[in-house]
Amino acid sequence: MNWKKHISSDPDILFGKTVIKDTRIPVELILEKLAASYSFEELLQAYPRLTLADIQACLLYAADNAKHEKVLAIA
Repeated sequence: MNWKKHISSDPDILFGKTVIKDTRIPVELILEKLAASYSFEELLQAYPRLTLADIQACLLYAADNAKHEKVLAIA
């Protein structure tokens, strides 16, 4: 799956935060809810415009960002 098909960033929407395309649902909100033990089903019920693919795209987006993160050692 290509997360870029589900996630966008536009300076005119939520100050450019990443959101689910065609919504104002921030990716960070979905990730926080998942971290707080919300199930996919609970998210789909709470946000009717959200799809299963959108939730999966949020997880792939986070994984991709972690994969490309630069870490500097501080001694």
